[in-house]
Amino acid sequence: MARYINIHETASTNTYLARMATMLPSGTVIYTNNQSAGRGQRGNSWEAEPGKNLTFSMLVKNPSVAPSAQFYISEAVSLAIVDFLSQYASGVTIKWPNDIYHGHRKICGILIEHSLCGNSINHTIIGVGININQTCFRSDAPNPVSLAQITGSEIDLDEAMRDVCGRIEMAVSALVSGDKVALHKRYMSALYMNDGDAHEFLLPSGERLMARIAGVEPTGPLVLRHDDGSEHSYAFKEIAFVLQ
Repeated sequence: MARYINIHETASTNTYLARMATMLPSGTVIYTNNQSAGRGQRGNSWEAEPGKNLTFSMLVKNPSVAPSAQFYISEAVSLAIVDFLSQYASGVTIKWPNDIYHGHRKICGILIEHSLCGNSINHTIIGVGININQTCFRSDAPNPVSLAQITGSEIDLDEAMRDVCGRIEMAVSALVSGDKVALHKRYMSALYMNDGDAHEFLLPSGERLMARIAGVEPTGPLVLRHDDGSEHSYAFKEIAFVLQ
């Protein structure tokens, strides 16, 4: 059962929770009304209007997942959030590795950080930012969207947080004895642009290429199939989607 701690304002709930992880029990959720310097993948920032969105981090101690299989945690968390959002809107997908999209617009960012001890994960911090009731975005993020914009109505934040946190907690707990093959299959079926068609991707060099999603490796890299039939794997910072 999750334990919730509200912090009125903090730079980053992940950073705050990381400092206190050894003193807090597994399942602790730190959430804030105002996250002033939220962090995302690749060092990106996360814009969140105070009091309008969900910004929280959950502590999971000893998740019983080997470091080499840690991407299953990302898959489980992503699918839990997709299930939560799908109550309100259709067309919710996971943009590899774990951004959550509605159509071609980003509604949720996830930052998962692990603390390793030898050959095991000592604890995991799952940071989540979900656009809920914000309707005006001022940052240079190219494609944000919120549930309020999609549905036309505001959603109770406390109720939403307990719903999504409960789903995340159950999804991660299920990894101990769950069917990881089935989990990965669900992740692939929910993957953004995994429709069999060729899409445009961007390399760090600035080169653009057309390719189809062929899969995601157990450790996380994206596998793309090129026009000549060859397949290549790309790590998180080695390839980017060209957004429509």
